[in-house]
Amino acid sequence: MAAAPDLKPVYLLTGSDRPKIETALARLRRHFQPEATELVSAQELSGAEAAALCNAGSLFGDARLVLVEGVDGRRNSDGRLGNGWKAADVKAIEEYLASPAPDTVLALVAEELKKDAALLKACAKAGDVLAYDVVKRKIDTWVAERFKQAGARAEPEAVAALVQLVGEDLHQLANEVDKLALWAGDEPIGEAEVEQLVGAVAETPTFALTDAWAQRDLGRTLAATETIFEREGRPRRDTAPRLAGALVNHLAFMRRCQKLAAEGIRARDAASTLKRHPFYVEKVFGQAAGFSEDELREAVVRLAALDHALKGASKLTPDLELQRTLVELGS
Repeated sequence: MAAAPDLKPVYLLTGSDRPKIETALARLRRHFQPEATELVSAQELSGAEAAALCNAGSLFGDARLVLVEGVDGRRNSDGRLGNGWKAADVKAIEEYLASPAPDTVLALVAEELKKDAALLKACAKAGDVLAYDVVKRKIDTWVAERFKQAGARAEPEAVAALVQLVGEDLHQLANEVDKLALWAGDEPIGEAEVEQLVGAVAETPTFALTDAWAQRDLGRTLAATETIFEREGRPRRDTAPRLAGALVNHLAFMRRCQKLAAEGIRARDAASTLKRHPFYVEKVFGQAAGFSEDELREAVVRLAALDHALKGASKLTPDLELQRTLVELGS
């Protein structure tokens, strides 16, 4: 089985969208027999050794695929890439690509190579570079598109809730989208379904609390607080300051939206200025419209007093101090 004539000697797949990279790799691997595919790691194989593996050929004369993962390194406990290929490794690949093996395809996988990286330039010259990136502030858009690809109808609130619960791990998000799509069938997926079916992977989200408060629903506000206290794997005294901080941040954003609305700026137009998803900005614009400027100012003062209390000025436990403040804000 010779290599398909439309395949190039080398492919560099790079970017943060790992699910798309894996889809592209799966398509590439379909051109080769399973036994003719070599899967190796750049942490275990040098550039020179990878080139030698490409030149080794197949015992049966078949086309071969040599797939090297992690050419720019693996993430350590601090989230930094390390132990990737160095200049000598890249040089060895450049020399190999000057005269690549005719029936071998080399696939290199990276995460965040710079646009001027020598390896990227060499691969672009001899083959193809496939970049799959997701801008962090557009993760909601990425999730919405995954739902469409899965044939599911997900409401914007459901998309936002999923990102809040799972975080920015695209692998985990893709898995949850597939599970939700399978469960829902032809039925629409809303925020409630996501909250019921998806376990919190990221730090327990606070949007249920901030939304309930902004909608002046005291019962739901207190219930959301208790739910977060119960879900967190830490003492209530440590969670209370985080919730207070979430309220402060949400209040500050509400005041910004209220000011923009007073200037005649629409939510959709404000989204790009605020660098937030349009759905979220529209929601907060609506919440801010339910408060007067004086009410939001008074809330700032009350939350400042809460911060002072949480730092030792009160004899009440932090969770009770937080809940007392919520009752006062809701009265």
